[in-house]
Amino acid sequence: MSTTDTITIEGFTAWLAAFRDRVTEHRSYLTELDSAIGDADHGANMARGMAAVMEKVGASPATTADELFKTVGMTLVTSVGGASGPLYGTLFLRLGMTAGAVAECDAAALSSALRAGLDGVVARGKAEAGDKTMFDAMAPALDAMDAAIASGASLAEATAAARDAAAAGRDATEPLVARKGRASYLGERSAGHLDPGATSTALLFDALAEVTAS
Repeated sequence: MSTTDTITIEGFTAWLAAFRDRVTEHRSYLTELDSAIGDADHGANMARGMAAVMEKVGASPATTADELFKTVGMTLVTSVGGASGPLYGTLFLRLGMTAGAVAECDAAALSSALRAGLDGVVARGKAEAGDKTMFDAMAPALDAMDAAIASGASLAEATAAARDAAAAGRDATEPLVARKGRASYLGERSAGHLDPGATSTALLFDALAEVTAS
Protein backbone atom coordinates (compact mmCIF):
# COMPACT_ATOMS: atom_id res chain seq x y z
CA MET A 1 0.00 0.00 0.00
CA SER A 2 1.59 3.26 -1.06
CA THR A 3 1.46 6.29 1.21
CA THR A 4 -0.73 7.99 -1.36
CA ASP A 5 -3.36 5.37 -0.69
CA THR A 6 -3.55 5.98 3.04
CA ILE A 7 -4.84 8.83 5.13
CA THR A 8 -2.39 10.08 7.75
CA ILE A 9 -2.93 12.00 10.97
CA GLU A 10 -2.28 15.16 8.96
CA GLY A 11 -4.93 14.00 6.50
CA PHE A 12 -7.41 13.30 9.28
CA THR A 13 -6.78 16.76 10.69
CA ALA A 14 -7.26 18.30 7.24
CA TRP A 15 -10.54 16.36 6.96
CA LEU A 16 -11.77 17.81 10.23
CA ALA A 17 -10.76 21.31 9.14
CA ALA A 18 -12.54 20.87 5.81
CA PHE A 19 -15.67 19.68 7.63
CA ARG A 20 -15.50 22.68 9.94
CA ASP A 21 -15.24 24.97 6.93
CA ARG A 22 -18.27 23.35 5.32
CA VAL A 23 -20.55 23.50 8.34
CA THR A 24 -19.46 27.08 8.91
CA GLU A 25 -20.16 28.00 5.29
CA HIS A 26 -23.53 26.22 5.35
CA ARG A 27 -24.43 27.20 8.89
CA SER A 28 -27.46 29.28 7.89
CA TYR A 29 -28.67 26.62 5.44
CA LEU A 30 -28.42 23.84 8.05
CA THR A 31 -30.29 26.01 10.53
CA GLU A 32 -32.93 26.78 7.91
CA LEU A 33 -33.45 23.06 7.34
CA ASP A 34 -33.63 22.48 11.07
CA SER A 35 -36.08 25.33 11.58
CA ALA A 36 -38.57 23.48 9.37
CA ILE A 37 -38.51 20.18 11.26
CA GLY A 38 -36.33 20.61 14.36
CA ASP A 39 -35.01 23.09 16.90
CA ALA A 40 -33.47 25.52 14.40
CA ASP A 41 -30.01 25.07 15.90
CA HIS A 42 -28.21 22.38 13.87
CA GLY A 43 -26.10 24.82 11.87
CA ALA A 44 -25.12 26.90 14.88
CA ASN A 45 -24.42 23.82 16.98
CA MET A 46 -22.24 22.11 14.38
CA ALA A 47 -20.32 25.28 13.52
CA ARG A 48 -19.65 25.97 17.19
CA GLY A 49 -18.70 22.35 17.86
CA MET A 50 -16.28 22.04 14.97
CA ALA A 51 -14.68 25.38 15.79
CA ALA A 52 -14.08 24.05 19.32
CA VAL A 53 -12.72 20.81 17.88
CA MET A 54 -10.14 22.54 15.71
CA GLU A 55 -9.10 24.79 18.58
CA LYS A 56 -8.47 21.73 20.78
CA VAL A 57 -6.73 19.80 18.01
CA GLY A 58 -4.51 22.75 17.18
CA ALA A 59 -3.56 23.31 20.80
CA SER A 60 -2.49 19.71 21.36
CA PRO A 61 -1.73 17.89 18.09
CA ALA A 62 -2.32 14.14 18.24
CA THR A 63 0.06 11.51 16.91
CA THR A 64 -2.40 8.62 16.61
CA ALA A 65 -5.93 8.23 15.30
CA ASP A 66 -7.40 7.08 18.60
CA GLU A 67 -5.94 10.08 20.40
CA LEU A 68 -7.13 12.52 17.74
CA PHE A 69 -10.68 11.26 17.52
CA LYS A 70 -11.07 10.91 21.28
CA THR A 71 -10.38 14.64 21.48
CA VAL A 72 -12.82 15.30 18.65
CA GLY A 73 -15.57 13.14 20.12
CA MET A 74 -15.30 14.44 23.66
CA THR A 75 -15.20 18.05 22.46
CA LEU A 76 -18.37 17.58 20.43
CA VAL A 77 -20.19 15.84 23.27
CA THR A 78 -19.38 18.68 25.66
CA SER A 79 -19.77 21.67 23.33
CA VAL A 80 -22.71 20.81 21.06
CA GLY A 81 -26.28 20.89 22.28
CA GLY A 82 -29.25 18.82 21.18
CA ALA A 83 -28.82 15.43 19.54
CA SER A 84 -25.93 16.46 17.29
CA GLY A 85 -23.27 16.53 20.00
CA PRO A 86 -23.86 13.02 21.37
CA LEU A 87 -24.37 11.53 17.90
CA TYR A 88 -21.38 13.08 16.16
CA GLY A 89 -19.34 12.68 19.33
CA THR A 90 -20.11 8.97 19.43
CA LEU A 91 -19.32 8.67 15.72
CA PHE A 92 -15.81 10.06 16.18
CA LEU A 93 -15.14 8.27 19.48
CA ARG A 94 -15.97 4.88 17.96
CA LEU A 95 -14.06 5.74 14.79
CA GLY A 96 -10.94 6.45 16.82
CA MET A 97 -11.29 3.40 19.04
CA THR A 98 -11.55 1.15 16.01
CA ALA A 99 -8.75 2.81 14.04
CA GLY A 100 -6.52 2.44 17.09
CA ALA A 101 -3.09 3.80 17.94
CA VAL A 102 -1.99 4.21 14.34
CA ALA A 103 -0.61 7.14 12.38
CA GLU A 104 -2.38 6.28 9.12
CA CYS A 105 -5.18 4.14 7.70
CA ASP A 106 -5.71 2.53 4.33
CA ALA A 107 -9.13 2.49 2.69
CA ALA A 108 -10.28 -0.75 4.33
CA ALA A 109 -9.20 0.37 7.80
CA LEU A 110 -10.86 3.75 7.34
CA SER A 111 -14.10 2.17 6.18
CA SER A 112 -14.05 -0.24 9.11
CA ALA A 113 -13.52 2.63 11.55
CA LEU A 114 -16.31 4.68 9.97
CA ARG A 115 -18.60 1.65 10.14
CA ALA A 116 -17.89 1.32 13.86
CA GLY A 117 -18.78 4.99 14.16
CA LEU A 118 -22.08 4.39 12.43
CA ASP A 119 -22.78 1.44 14.73
CA GLY A 120 -22.23 3.79 17.66
CA VAL A 121 -24.67 6.30 16.21
CA VAL A 122 -27.25 3.54 15.76
CA ALA A 123 -26.72 2.30 19.32
CA ARG A 124 -27.24 5.80 20.69
CA GLY A 125 -30.03 7.03 18.41
CA LYS A 126 -31.74 3.73 17.49
CA ALA A 127 -32.11 4.97 13.89
CA GLU A 128 -32.78 2.72 10.92
CA ALA A 129 -32.94 3.25 7.18
CA GLY A 130 -35.85 5.51 6.27
CA ASP A 131 -36.16 7.18 9.67
CA LYS A 132 -35.02 10.51 8.16
CA THR A 133 -31.78 10.88 10.11
CA MET A 134 -28.03 11.05 9.49
CA PHE A 135 -28.17 7.25 9.11
CA ASP A 136 -29.86 7.71 5.74
CA ALA A 137 -26.77 9.45 4.37
CA MET A 138 -24.07 7.57 6.25
CA ALA A 139 -25.15 3.97 5.73
CA PRO A 140 -25.35 4.25 1.92
CA ALA A 141 -22.02 6.09 1.92
CA LEU A 142 -20.28 3.26 3.73
CA ASP A 143 -21.99 0.61 1.61
CA ALA A 144 -20.72 2.40 -1.50
CA MET A 145 -17.25 2.76 0.00
CA ASP A 146 -17.07 -0.93 0.85
CA ALA A 147 -18.27 -1.91 -2.62
CA ALA A 148 -15.65 0.31 -4.21
CA ILE A 149 -12.89 -1.14 -2.04
CA ALA A 150 -14.01 -4.68 -2.86
CA SER A 151 -13.72 -3.87 -6.55
CA GLY A 152 -10.14 -2.67 -6.11
CA ALA A 153 -10.75 1.07 -5.96
CA SER A 154 -8.17 3.43 -4.52
CA LEU A 155 -8.78 5.39 -1.33
CA ALA A 156 -9.67 8.48 -3.37
CA GLU A 157 -12.08 6.50 -5.55
CA ALA A 158 -13.68 4.82 -2.54
CA THR A 159 -14.25 8.09 -0.70
CA ALA A 160 -15.61 9.70 -3.87
CA ALA A 161 -18.13 6.86 -4.11
CA ALA A 162 -19.01 7.41 -0.46
CA ARG A 163 -19.46 11.15 -1.07
CA ASP A 164 -21.83 10.57 -3.96
CA ALA A 165 -23.87 7.98 -2.05
CA ALA A 166 -24.10 10.26 0.99
CA ALA A 167 -25.43 13.07 -1.20
CA ALA A 168 -27.99 10.73 -2.74
CA GLY A 169 -28.98 9.50 0.72
CA ARG A 170 -29.40 13.08 1.88
CA ASP A 171 -31.64 13.90 -1.06
CA ALA A 172 -33.70 10.77 -0.45
CA THR A 173 -34.68 12.06 3.01
CA GLU A 174 -36.79 14.87 1.54
CA PRO A 175 -40.01 12.88 0.96
CA LEU A 176 -39.65 10.78 4.10
CA VAL A 177 -41.80 11.12 7.20
CA ALA A 178 -39.50 11.39 10.21
CA ARG A 179 -39.63 8.58 12.73
CA LYS A 180 -36.92 9.75 15.12
CA GLY A 181 -36.05 12.93 16.99
CA ARG A 182 -37.84 16.24 17.16
CA ALA A 183 -38.91 15.98 13.51
CA SER A 184 -40.98 12.88 14.31
CA TYR A 185 -43.36 15.07 16.36
CA LEU A 186 -44.49 16.68 13.11
CA GLY A 187 -45.70 13.45 11.57
CA GLU A 188 -46.65 13.86 7.91
CA ARG A 189 -45.63 17.53 8.00
CA SER A 190 -41.98 16.46 8.23
CA ALA A 191 -42.17 15.23 4.63
CA GLY A 192 -40.94 17.63 1.97
CA HIS A 193 -37.83 18.73 3.88
CA LEU A 194 -34.24 17.49 3.78
CA ASP A 195 -33.02 16.09 7.08
CA PRO A 196 -30.44 18.44 8.65
CA GLY A 197 -28.38 15.58 10.10
CA ALA A 198 -28.22 13.77 6.78
CA THR A 199 -27.23 17.06 5.16
CA SER A 200 -24.33 17.67 7.54
CA THR A 201 -23.30 14.02 7.14
CA ALA A 202 -23.09 14.55 3.39
CA LEU A 203 -20.79 17.51 4.10
CA LEU A 204 -18.61 15.22 6.22
CA PHE A 205 -18.12 12.80 3.33
CA ASP A 206 -17.67 15.62 0.84
CA ALA A 207 -14.81 16.91 3.00
CA LEU A 208 -13.28 13.43 3.24
CA ALA A 209 -13.38 12.95 -0.52
CA GLU A 210 -11.73 16.32 -1.08
CA VAL A 211 -8.89 15.60 1.33
CA THR A 212 -8.15 12.09 0.04
CA ALA A 213 -8.22 13.29 -3.57
CA SER A 214 -5.44 15.81 -2.98
